[in-house]
Amino acid sequence: MKIKKGDNVIVIAGKDKGKTGKILRAMPKDSSVIVEGLNLRKKHQKARQQDKKGQVIEFAVPMHVSNVMLVEAGKPVKVAKKVVGDKKERVSRKSGKTV
Repeated sequence: MKIKKGDNVIVIAGKDKGKTGKILRAMPKDSSVIVEGLNLRKKHQKARQQDKKGQVIEFAVPMHVSNVMLVEAGKPVKVAKKVVGDKKERVSRKSGKTV
C-alpha cells in the first residue's frame, strides 16, 4: 500500500467522489483506509439509562484504497517507490518530488 496515515487524499470513486480528507487509519491487511469526514454512516443508539436519551452517532467507515489517490498541490498524483541510498522513498510520479 502506497498510502499511509496522515496523508491528504482525494476520493476518485464512490458517493464522495471529488472530496478530500486526511487518512486517520490505514489497514494494509484489508487494503482499506479511513478518511476523516468521508464515507460516513449513522448508527441509532438506544438510551442505556432511564434519564439519558437515545442518540444518532455518525462515524467514518473504511473504504478500499483503490478509491483514493494522494493529493499534491490540490491535484491527484500517482506514487512510485524509489531507492535513495539505503532507503526506499515514496515519490510523486508527476513532479518527482519526495512525498
